[in-house]
Amino acid sequence: MSSRSRSVLVLSALASALLCVAAHAADKKAPPARPAAQYIAFDTHPNEHVTVAADPCTDPKACDFFRLPYIQHGFVPVRVIITNDSDHALTLEDVRIQFISANRDILPAATVEDINRRLFTARSALGTKIPLTPITIHHAPIDKKVTQDDTDFGFSSTTVNPHSTLAGYLFYDIRELDDPALQHAELYVKMIHPLDTKQQLFAFTIPLDKWLETQPKPTPSH
Repeated sequence: MSSRSRSVLVLSALASALLCVAAHAADKKAPPARPAAQYIAFDTHPNEHVTVAADPCTDPKACDFFRLPYIQHGFVPVRVIITNDSDHALTLEDVRIQFISANRDILPAATVEDINRRLFTARSALGTKIPLTPITIHHAPIDKKVTQDDTDFGFSSTTVNPHSTLAGYLFYDIRELDDPALQHAELYVKMIHPLDTKQQLFAFTIPLDKWLETQPKPTPSH
């Protein structure tokens, strides 16, 4: 076999491998959402027939369906699950979902622009030069990956229909908080109201300590 033929075969195999990896990544999905009361950390309002749960992810392996390493860049993804067991649709148009730290720092969910600023640096935007060659490798636009993750894993609607569950991931910037940032923290959810009225439900407070207690303890370093 000629050197050229071997090179063609190697390149073909490499291309096939890359396509398989890309296809595998594209197929990754978040686990189906369960009713909110089936999660570890939740708050239920029996009189309003609504339950809200929070399911954080602090281990990149546990939420490897994301396209970008948010956790490694100081964000904690939190899946918010809202189960509406009432006979009336709810709207999230005005909802506020805040991360409140043990020191009472109030953090709003990060916007797509916030995440993009953290991950999409000027250096990566300019591309990378290969040494001794004039070729520039342009990195994939991270902004596209951020918006794709928001589309695939964020809330798909602002309406929670009667007797249904709606869930989506929000991201909170905990880089400046004391570690462990989730200890004695809570998720505070307010301004949910029925679709046909502005009468708000009582606010939901979801302590994250219960979730934290179920997580593996970090191995002490020597």
